[in-house]
Amino acid sequence: MATAETAAIPVATPQLAPEQPSYHPAVRWFAVLVAAVAVALLVLSFLVAVDARPGGLPEALDAATQGQLFVIALRLLVPLLILRWSLVGGILAMLVDATDVIVVEFFGPGGMGGHYSQLDKGLDSYYLALEAVVAWYWLNPWARWTALALFVYRLAGAVLFEATQVRALLFVFPNLFENWWLYCVVVARVRPRWLPTSWRSTMVPLLILLVPKMGQEWLLHVAEAQPWSWFKDTFL
Repeated sequence: MATAETAAIPVATPQLAPEQPSYHPAVRWFAVLVAAVAVALLVLSFLVAVDARPGGLPEALDAATQGQLFVIALRLLVPLLILRWSLVGGILAMLVDATDVIVVEFFGPGGMGGHYSQLDKGLDSYYLALEAVVAWYWLNPWARWTALALFVYRLAGAVLFEATQVRALLFVFPNLFENWWLYCVVVARVRPRWLPTSWRSTMVPLLILLVPKMGQEWLLHVAEAQPWSWFKDTFL
């Protein structure tokens, strides 16, 4: 007979998520709206490319703006894959986030502009929120509640950073959520027995994932390193 103490401990299920999560209608309509906005940005990016004659599109819509519109549209569109194909969508969203400054340079000089730092944080929170939506439907409570707690923790750090512009806050509030989310999605496919079922099987991978994440957060947000600029200056 289960005692009150044992009944309070969540029991893990072997399956991480249902085969086809039945998302709330608000989630589906939000995805449709974002897709429509992304397609509109892609169309505008195309118009900038084909209408460069005087008196055509406004002067501000130059080649640099074309690249910015394309990258923003990509960062809106690709993460929607997370809702249907979690692993593929999560990895692609992470890669698009990591390479946006590289992609935009294919359209010409100008980069992402001075405004992109704030927009980048918003786009990061957007695709992480989609991953949090997926985590909400996970059947394994150890994986689900850990993921949601880490998401809220990182979101709080992002909000504090925007309010104070103290970059060290992004180090104090690391994005461990994404690493944990990817870990759970991957092991659910290749090693289901590694899914968390206790405090120990939750904390051990969390601590292992935290070490490289803290190094990355320090490099990017405390040392303010710019890997792509360093690579270009060194090798190109």
